[in-house]
Amino acid sequence: MSVIYVLWLRELKRYIRSRAQIVASLGQPLLYLVALGFGLGPVFQKAGQGNYVQFVAPGIIAMTVLFSSIFSGMGLLWDRQFGFLKETLVAPVPRVEVMLGKVLGAATVAMIQGLLVAIVCFIAGFRVVDVKAVPAALLFMGLIACLFSALGTAIGSAIENIQGFQLVMNFLVMPIFFLSGALFPLSNLPGVLSVVTRLDPLAYGVDGLRTTLIGISHFGLAADLSVLVVITTILLFTGSYLFSKIQA
Repeated sequence: MSVIYVLWLRELKRYIRSRAQIVASLGQPLLYLVALGFGLGPVFQKAGQGNYVQFVAPGIIAMTVLFSSIFSGMGLLWDRQFGFLKETLVAPVPRVEVMLGKVLGAATVAMIQGLLVAIVCFIAGFRVVDVKAVPAALLFMGLIACLFSALGTAIGSAIENIQGFQLVMNFLVMPIFFLSGALFPLSNLPGVLSVVTRLDPLAYGVDGLRTTLIGISHFGLAADLSVLVVITTILLFTGSYLFSKIQA
């Protein structure tokens, strides 16, 4: 049996057994959806931007996928601390397969959580403009999940202690999220902020989800897809290299 499949299945089983994680994964998205979606809804509508819940829901889904996938490095550190990683690394299999198994497992879990939040958004009033575009939205969710799972694994491979990993994640995650356009339109931003948002890979994921789900685009679907594929590929190679340097 392929080590990629075994590790993917292990991550999935660990998630399914953790009922607390499943419930907790809905807490923050619900807070954003209720507090911002309904709180800022009247202001957004008066500004002539339409229904804010409809606008922000793709961003909340992308946020869920981001938070879940990028913290995959935490699982890597726990595996290192409890010895499971050592047992895996001494196995006669290429380390790149081990890394890919972990990334795909974390990405699958992140997509499941994203789908759960999507169901909550639907209950809250969010509606997809064209049901035929849902497979394309799932593709963008998968790319976001793989990109940030690879990033989390790369960082987890380079950092040996959990405290250091948490500091780096806290430094990265919130700017990546808030500058992605998940909560506000990217049009008519000040010059510097506009440049910074273009450097944020999540901005292209959010824009891709928003384009496929509600038909509102900023960068264009081709640009969104191209940027995500290129950055995901780069991070997978980077993560594979850093993972190969871990000492068993």
